[in-house]
Amino acid sequence: MKRLLTALVGIPVVLLAVFRLPGGWFLLGVVALLEIAVLEYIKIGEHWAPDSILRSLLVLVPAASFLMAGGLLPSELGGLDGALLWLALVLITVGSGALAISARAPIDQGAASIGLLAFGIPYFALPAASLYRLQVFDPWVLVLLLAIVWLGDSGAYYIGKTWGRHKLAPRVSPNKTWEGSIAGTAAGLLAAAVWSYWRLGGVDGWILLVAGLVSIAAQVGDLVESLLKRGAGVKDSGQILPGHGGMLDRMDALLFAAPVMWLGVELLGAHRLMP
Repeated sequence: MKRLLTALVGIPVVLLAVFRLPGGWFLLGVVALLEIAVLEYIKIGEHWAPDSILRSLLVLVPAASFLMAGGLLPSELGGLDGALLWLALVLITVGSGALAISARAPIDQGAASIGLLAFGIPYFALPAASLYRLQVFDPWVLVLLLAIVWLGDSGAYYIGKTWGRHKLAPRVSPNKTWEGSIAGTAAGLLAAAVWSYWRLGGVDGWILLVAGLVSIAAQVGDLVESLLKRGAGVKDSGQILPGHGGMLDRMDALLFAAPVMWLGVELLGAHRLMP
C-alpha cells in the first residue's frame, strides 16, 4: 500500500515538472534529486573505502552533469558540446585518481576509492544530462522513457512475485526471476507501442527496438544497484520513500535507461519521433 501511495503522489509531481519546468530549472531539479541518491551511494561506498573522500561526489556530480548537458549554452555556442563532454570525461579519469591520492587513505583502499569515484560520476551525471536533453527535445519522449521504466518495473515486480520460478541473478538479487524480467520487457514494449500509435498514428518498429533496449538497460541498472547493496550488506539504500526505500532504489533503473534512450533518439533522428 505504501508503494502505491508513494507512486500516486510522486507521478503527478514528476509529470508536472516534465511539462512545466523550463529546461534549465528541470536540470537543476533532477540534479537536486540525484544529490540524495549520491549521498546514499556514498554511504554504500564507505563500506569499501571508509577513509576516502567520496563526499567530493556531491560537488563533482553536479559539475559533470552541467558539463555533459551542454544544452545550457546559447545555441550559437553549440559547437562546444563535444569539448565539454570531453572535459567531463577527462575530469572523471584524472580527477578521480588525483582525489584518491590526495585523500591519503590507506593504500588498501586506493583501488576502491578510484573505482567508486570514477564510476560514481558518470553513474549520476550521464543520466542527469540525458534526462535534460530528452525534456528539451520533447517532453513526450521523456514520458515514453518513464512509461517504459515504470511500467516495466511494475510488470516485473507483480508477475515475478506471482508466477516467477526461475531465478534471474540469484547471487545478486534472489527475488528477481526470468518470468518477471520478460514481463517487464513486454510491459515496456506495450507502453512504446501505445505511445507510438497515439503520438505518431502507427506502431514504429524502430521505436519498439529502442524501447526493448531501454527496458533491458533499466533491468541491468536495477541489478547493478542490487550488486552494490549486497556487497555492502544493506537491504535498501535509504528510507526516504515509503514502500520504495531510498532515492537510489527508486532511480536505479532510470540511471541506466536514460542514456540508452537519448542514444536511441540520436540514432533514430528527430523526424521519426515527431508527429
